[in-house]
Amino acid sequence: MDIRPIRTEADYEEALKEIETLFDADLDTAAGDRLDILTTLVEAYEQEHHPIPAPDPVEAILYFMESRGLSRRDLEPYIGSRARVSEVMNRRRHLSLEMIQRLHSGLGISAEALVQPYALASSTKQSRSENIRKEVQRPAA
Repeated sequence: MDIRPIRTEADYEEALKEIETLFDADLDTAAGDRLDILTTLVEAYEQEHHPIPAPDPVEAILYFMESRGLSRRDLEPYIGSRARVSEVMNRRRHLSLEMIQRLHSGLGISAEALVQPYALASSTKQSRSENIRKEVQRPAA
């Protein structure tokens, strides 16, 4: 069983090809053991060289809703009123700590995914008020 660490992309690609050939190997066989070891090595290499970023909280909620056939109305016990759900899902308001806790404990959505920073959508109203504030703060020429 000649197995070595995965150090390069070529090693990685070679390991993936071999995993593909061993994919149907039975457990507790030499081929099954080789598959298990190669899979562990590939996972370690991927974590270091091809990390998958945590999803944005709104995307995590949308995925959860879609995978379980939930509607926005189903989020109301965890986020608040229909308007509050709309604000969060349309990126007009951040999730509060209390909302995160309720979504995690009530629906089982990963708290790690829900606490990730994310940008709010800029609205025309917000942009106008920001421009006015900048004009007021700008020194006279």
